[in-house]
Amino acid sequence: MAELTTDDEKVEAIKKWWKENGTAVIAGIVIGLAAVLGWRAWANHQEQVGQRASLAFEQLLMAAGSGQHASAAKQAEALVDAHAKTPYAALADLALAKVRVEQDDLAGAAKALRSAIERASNPGLATLAAFRLARVLIASDALDDALAVIERHDDGGAFSADFAGLRGDIALARGQIGDARAAYAAAIAGGAGLSRLIELKLQDLPAANDSAS
Repeated sequence: MAELTTDDEKVEAIKKWWKENGTAVIAGIVIGLAAVLGWRAWANHQEQVGQRASLAFEQLLMAAGSGQHASAAKQAEALVDAHAKTPYAALADLALAKVRVEQDDLAGAAKALRSAIERASNPGLATLAAFRLARVLIASDALDDALAVIERHDDGGAFSADFAGLRGDIALARGQIGDARAAYAAAIAGGAGLSRLIELKLQDLPAANDSAS
């Protein structure tokens, strides 16, 4: 803008500029306010959804912990339906799987755990669900399926030693005593969560000259 020498010229220049740019300025302000208000509304909605999901999950845990299996199962299914896009959906699947195991419904437990793996946004939670799924499949005598789950999800991370223990269970179920011994030893050395139980399994293995391995 050229140098202005009088107040009248300044006022006229401002009027001219506003006439040319005022609409765009107002539109920018409106859009900016709408974006801020929209973000706040979305954030508040997300917080409310999270609070409702958290409360539902607490109620689910209370029902499951008190042995109210039918109620817990219904609550888990309702939580998943209502809050499928929250982390609580995968946690509800895990809780439902535990309830199904206590009801001796291994097929139902496996279904819930597969769902948990698919829903889990956290890799660690997905791996935990995979570990539990493999254990349920072993109990169901679905050894090939269990091994496939282990191979898919054992990335050498925190659950590696625990997966080694499950490999030992699979080998033992197949009569592969040498392989079971090696897997159990690896699990113990790696600090598996149930190391004491694995030690007992290792001690109970038949003699090392078993011909099946």
